[in-house]
Amino acid sequence: MTVKQALGEAAARLSAAGAGTPSLDASLLMAETLRTDRARLVLAWNEPLADKDRRLFESLLTRRLSGEPVAYILGRREFRGLDFDVNPAVLIPRPDTETLVEAALETAREMAEASGNTVTALDLCTGSGAVAVALKHEMPELEVWASDISEEALACARNNAARLLPGDGIVFIESNLFAAFGNPPENTGQTPGPRPGRFSLIVSNPPYIPAPVIPSLSPEVRREPLLALDGGEDGLALIGRIIAESPRCLANNGALLLEADPRQMESISAILASHGYSRVQRYNDLSQRPRVIRGFLRGRHG
Repeated sequence: MTVKQALGEAAARLSAAGAGTPSLDASLLMAETLRTDRARLVLAWNEPLADKDRRLFESLLTRRLSGEPVAYILGRREFRGLDFDVNPAVLIPRPDTETLVEAALETAREMAEASGNTVTALDLCTGSGAVAVALKHEMPELEVWASDISEEALACARNNAARLLPGDGIVFIESNLFAAFGNPPENTGQTPGPRPGRFSLIVSNPPYIPAPVIPSLSPEVRREPLLALDGGEDGLALIGRIIAESPRCLANNGALLLEADPRQMESISAILASHGYSRVQRYNDLSQRPRVIRGFLRGRHG
C-alpha cells in the first residue's frame, strides 16, 4: 500500500466515523508517522508505506477514530504562527481565538501610544498560555501576567512560555479568577511575586458553553477539559463573575476583552454596562461573526 492509498483509506474511515475534517486529520497523522510536514507529504504519496510506519499510523488513526482530538494525539497545536504544546488538561487553541489576541494587541498599542507608559495585561483562564504567549511574542514591551485555576494547565502554559519566549517573559499565578489579584491581593497561600495592583487590560477566553449543550458537542470537543468548557446553565456564569469582579483589578479607563459565543453578545453588553463599562465594541472572527467584546471601565478616582 502506498502512502496515498493509506491516506485515502484513512480519510474514508474518519469520514464514516463523523470526523469533521477527515482528509486533514489523516494527513496530519501521516505526517507525524513519517516525521515530516504536510507540505512535504505529497512527495511521498507514491512510495510504499513501510510496515513499521503502517503500524504506527494505524495506532494514531485508532486514537482519532475513538474521538481523541488530533492536537492531543500530536501533543501540539499551531496558534499565531507558534507551535504550542497541548494535553488533555488544556483547551486546544482555536483560530477564532486569534481574534482575541488581535483585539488585545490593538488595545494595548493604543494605550501605549496615548500614555507613553508601560502597559500591563492579565490573561485570565490562560489554559495552554496561547493568548498570553502570543501577546508577549508580538508585543515584547507588554508586561503580561497569566492565571488559571488548574495547576496542570499552568504547568503546560509555563512550559510553552519557556520554550517560545526569551527570558522570563510572563508571570504565571494560580488563581480562581481574581482571587490572587486586586489591590491589595488576597492571601492565597502562594508566594506573592511581583504583580500590579491594577492592570491596563484584562483578556479572557473563559468557559462559555451552556452546560445543557455540552452532551451534544462532538466527541473530540467533549475530550477537552470540562472546566474550560462549562459556562453554567446559560453559558454566562463565569463571564458574569469576571465582569463583576474585574473593576477592582483594572486601572482607570482600563479595558476588559472577552471571547464568547456570538449569540451571547447582547447579554454581555448589558452586563458590561451594569458594571460601569462603556465604549463597548465587538470584533468579528474568521466567519465574520462577533467573537470578542471589549469594554472600557469608566474613569474613576482612588
